[in-house]
Amino acid sequence: MAAEVGQAAPDFTLYDTDRQQRSLSEFAGKNVVLAFFPGAFTGVCTTEACALRDQVDQFNALDAQVVGITVDPPFSQKKWADDNNVNYPFLSDFNRQAVNAYDVALPNLAGMEGYVAANRAVVIVDKEGVIRYRWVAPSPATEPDYDEVQAALSELA
Repeated sequence: MAAEVGQAAPDFTLYDTDRQQRSLSEFAGKNVVLAFFPGAFTGVCTTEACALRDQVDQFNALDAQVVGITVDPPFSQKKWADDNNVNYPFLSDFNRQAVNAYDVALPNLAGMEGYVAANRAVVIVDKEGVIRYRWVAPSPATEPDYDEVQAALSELA
């Protein structure tokens, strides 16, 4: 069952790019934008990571923390984040804990039988830990509507 709007957001503990454990619960009291990406170093993912980077001040002004999540290892994520000057945390969901909890797992990415990635998705969790917005891409090549994400956050302010 998907983590749906109106439900409590499933907590998770994942490694960041510095191999430190980070949990959703540490951001309690802030709105959180969970951005799930299929894979580091891919075209659309890099475009989205940079679009979110360029809007991070707007998110911060809405008392929101952006958190990127991929199934890539933290070593790859660190290089990718550094190469693109990403200014928000990226978390490694190598064990697929969050992608399964949020029902955004994408099996057989690019025809690779057995490889499970994250589908491109955006989930907004409010300050009380409740999901207030959920968008899942119809295709991994589809970017989110960034204005829609901002508008959903503005409604929480």
